[in-house]
Amino acid sequence: MTLGSPEGWEQSLGEQVRTLRIQKNLKQDELAARAAVSKSALFNLENGKGSTLRTLVSVLNALGETSWLENLAPAVSVSPIQMLELGKQRRRVR
Repeated sequence: MTLGSPEGWEQSLGEQVRTLRIQKNLKQDELAARAAVSKSALFNLENGKGSTLRTLVSVLNALGETSWLENLAPAVSVSPIQMLELGKQRRRVR
């Protein structure tokens, strides 16, 4: 599986979540309870068997890893060059 495929991403994210859980010395049932998700939902997430975005967000919040989410969806900003281009009016070519 390649990382570019949905299955590859599920596997990679699941492995990273499992690693974080183990580093924080939590059992699956403990983390599932903290995240308010079922143990089977956490098991599926960690094993790349398919999960919901809600489960991923809940688990990352319970692990205190909200920076993952901030990096996944950074705030949109307009560049200064785009602002300059917005101020220019097009002139008709003759």
